[in-house]
Amino acid sequence: MSELGPLAAGTDLAARVERWADHRPDATAVTFEGVEHTYRSFADQVGATAAWLAAAGVGEGDRVAWLGPNRPAALRLMLGCSWLGAIYLPLNSRLAPPEHRWILDHAGPSLLAVDSGFEQHADAIGTACEIAVVPDEPGSFDELGALPARRGTLTHPVLLAYTSGTTGHPKGALLDQAAMSANAVNSTHAHDLTSHDRVLTTIPLFHVGGLNIQTLPAVLGGAAVLIERAFDAGQFLDDVEQWQPTWTVLVPAALTAVAAHPRFATADFGSLRGVMTGSSPVPAAATQPFFERGVPVGQIYGSTETAPIAVHLRCDEAADHPGSCGKPSTMCEVRIVTDGGENAAPGARGELWVRGPSVLREYWRDTEATAEAITDGWFHTGDIGHADADGWIFIDDRRTDMIISGGENVYPAELEEVLSGTSLVDESTVVGVPDERWGEVPVIVAVRATGPAAASGGAGDAEIEAAELLGLFEGRLARFKHPKAVFWTDQLPRTALGKVRKHEVRAMLNENQGTGRAV
Repeated sequence: MSELGPLAAGTDLAARVERWADHRPDATAVTFEGVEHTYRSFADQVGATAAWLAAAGVGEGDRVAWLGPNRPAALRLMLGCSWLGAIYLPLNSRLAPPEHRWILDHAGPSLLAVDSGFEQHADAIGTACEIAVVPDEPGSFDELGALPARRGTLTHPVLLAYTSGTTGHPKGALLDQAAMSANAVNSTHAHDLTSHDRVLTTIPLFHVGGLNIQTLPAVLGGAAVLIERAFDAGQFLDDVEQWQPTWTVLVPAALTAVAAHPRFATADFGSLRGVMTGSSPVPAAATQPFFERGVPVGQIYGSTETAPIAVHLRCDEAADHPGSCGKPSTMCEVRIVTDGGENAAPGARGELWVRGPSVLREYWRDTEATAEAITDGWFHTGDIGHADADGWIFIDDRRTDMIISGGENVYPAELEEVLSGTSLVDESTVVGVPDERWGEVPVIVAVRATGPAAASGGAGDAEIEAAELLGLFEGRLARFKHPKAVFWTDQLPRTALGKVRKHEVRAMLNENQGTGRAV
């Protein structure tokens, strides 16, 4: 590739990587499967990727979809899009071809870039856009020669991320480069992130959590990143001991998996300044083992639409504020709004609204959903929470998951916190089902324990276990909140980040199909 020279000028995200290549060319930027890329080499790869995209006809405003596992190519493609003023569209690699087809038809990308392991899947999608395999070796782009002119600015949209949603088709949240930059500021303040930090990335880069909580902010801030294709508890412990990261993000299910690993008690966590978590309610049972090992666990609250960092609990604050997700992030304002549209008093519940430069510009090709979600710049999160007198925020549940039983609000997350510490089940969730008397009542849907706590089997055992589960709530929560029944199932449907797909659980119960059985 040719030297960047005056082409280094610019305000796009890729230009910030080039700045670090100028200042710290030999510093580690990205490591993947034993191969280390310095900031100089990584910046050159981003330029080569931009040239490859331009040669494929990608221009300002065009969408470029990516389908594959965690790889540096995902970062290069996003930054290459930022260079050109194009829009990066990461696809959830766990979706089926028909689901991908709907997203691609809706987004209308000009190019679908795929990992070599996803070629057959891409062919099965049947998309009309061009499909190109991204080489494992970025040097394959070198013959393209001259770099394309920079078109991207902070005002250009750069990320089109489709949310899983709870009903119907997913919505595409459109974030501009300014939103990504503001989110990086939020991340820097949440972690005290510096160019000397080392970030371990194991959660999917096709989610804003994997891409934007630490990974992209680290690259924009001159820090080092180790990318793993996927999360594995044993590999995680190897990485912590051998690569010695200072930061990582683990969703609650991953925290539990790491803590359950036989090597957890003796692993060397000395390099870690802390672990961040989020994406779903965080039970104390998931974080306590890490605190006991001297590793503080902070929290990030937000959503795809907020890029995602909107509220954060720093690790040095976490022990003193159990259960809280923190205070509003640096570039965000947060309101807790009652059903009457007023700001909630301390301790009172309401919906969280977020405003700031990191909030989405719009939902792609969905003016109605955009108008419903944003009021005077305030994004309605759909999450129910409260703040204490000192401003610490607590998330109580999703508005769509809230159960109204006999006129009283019941928050499943509060019930799930009770269940999180039991060995009677391997996994569980709480949802509402229709009831003639109360309107709705909470019920438990659970997977029976398969470990030492598992019973010998049989209907009688299931009835005993259900009674024991229901007994956990005695004396701990008001009677109207108690679950009224237990349904057993083989597994709970989850997203790639481990969130239970509650709409699918409710559908299973409502249709009386699935593997569940009332006891």
